[in-house]
Amino acid sequence: MIIPSIDLMGGSTVQLVGGREKALDAGDPRPILDQFSLAGEVAVIDLDAAIGTGSNRELVESLVRRAPCRVGGGIRDYDTAVRWLDAGAAKIILGTAATPELLSRLPRQRLIAAVDCLEGRVVVKGWREGTGELAADVLRRLAPFVSGFLVTFVEREGRLSGLDVAQARSVIQAAGDVRVTIAGGVTTAEEVGALDRVGADAQVGMAIYTGRMPLADAIAAPLTSDRPDALWPTVVVNEHGVALGLAYSDLESLREAVRLRRGVYKSRARGLWIKGESSGATQDLLRVDLDCDRDTLRFVVRQRPPGFCHKNTTTCWGDSAGLGPGLLALERTLADRKLAAPAGSYTHRLFTNPDLLASKIAEEARELAGATGPDHVAAEAADVLYFTLAKLVASGRSLNDVAAELDRRALKVTRRPGHAKPAPPQASSSEPASLRPTPSEPTP
Repeated sequence: MIIPSIDLMGGSTVQLVGGREKALDAGDPRPILDQFSLAGEVAVIDLDAAIGTGSNRELVESLVRRAPCRVGGGIRDYDTAVRWLDAGAAKIILGTAATPELLSRLPRQRLIAAVDCLEGRVVVKGWREGTGELAADVLRRLAPFVSGFLVTFVEREGRLSGLDVAQARSVIQAAGDVRVTIAGGVTTAEEVGALDRVGADAQVGMAIYTGRMPLADAIAAPLTSDRPDALWPTVVVNEHGVALGLAYSDLESLREAVRLRRGVYKSRARGLWIKGESSGATQDLLRVDLDCDRDTLRFVVRQRPPGFCHKNTTTCWGDSAGLGPGLLALERTLADRKLAAPAGSYTHRLFTNPDLLASKIAEEARELAGATGPDHVAAEAADVLYFTLAKLVASGRSLNDVAAELDRRALKVTRRPGHAKPAPPQASSSEPASLRPTPSEPTP
């Protein structure tokens, strides 16, 4: 599979030849990351930190909040490693600091050891000095401590010289069951596919920036099809992983989907199909995934109303199947009512009277805290979640934003002690009449 790469120097996206000569300056990395992240994780390398001439720390921190990133460059000690793990890096890449002593103190599943080699031997200090060690020996020594290797063939890096498959096979064999990502010399989608078939990923920068390797072609490179029409079945899901329906893709439609960052498919009856072009039910394409057999795609999309199905339901299995029970359905209902609730109704008052909403959240939280018994707890939790969702919708946020925040927190390695904060002054149990719903407006 493809791992797009963003190298940073002086706040800008660059590509160097052989680690020295700047061959390309692509500017602001943020729109580049938005495009590259369609393929999954993106490697973000702080060259200034790696070389010791500066740092792009704040910029990289903003990038890891924007998309899943493998962060490398200048990570030479435990504190720096933990700082990037806590900042939300999906994985961190360690070079010369990748020793068993340091790696064993960190979560293995989020560690990648970078091994830069020139003619099969390890080089360090910006590829300027050799250690004399064989790259294969380093891979075997570090394999028990990491979940991946990034192996750069320095003699090919940035030169668009093509992949040496035999060279790649040798490092894959040395790495054993640890996944290897190859950088340096990968210039065509066919080479990405060839690496995938032998069990490695391809980290690519220059070939994508120069247009020699279109991102969509790189994503599609490992795919096969046993269908007579050679189409790839494409499972379409929303941000929560709920299946919206089944479509089909080919290279033409995938190229358009990646270019537009929208749901674009190949209709077996009509040809190229841009979802929602006539109905308005468009899709923002968030990510493209390949299945384990490399014969099916998954499009993760943000679906616009009324939904994916031509029958104006959220999914091809109806509304309830697409939204899921409870929270997702309630979120959409509240979002609809925020726009259309009659003036004076309880829902309208929730969205227009911040004091009422704040009062209800506090009230229901107190009742949940005092609840006893499983059924009582579930009922009070439902009330808290109802008003919490109302607060989210009122602020323009969603459950997806909450999930993303929780995902970021789950990546932290250091933990707060979790002590309770001092209790605020006890609120009055009586609620002003102006904040209470009228008898004709039932609460949830």
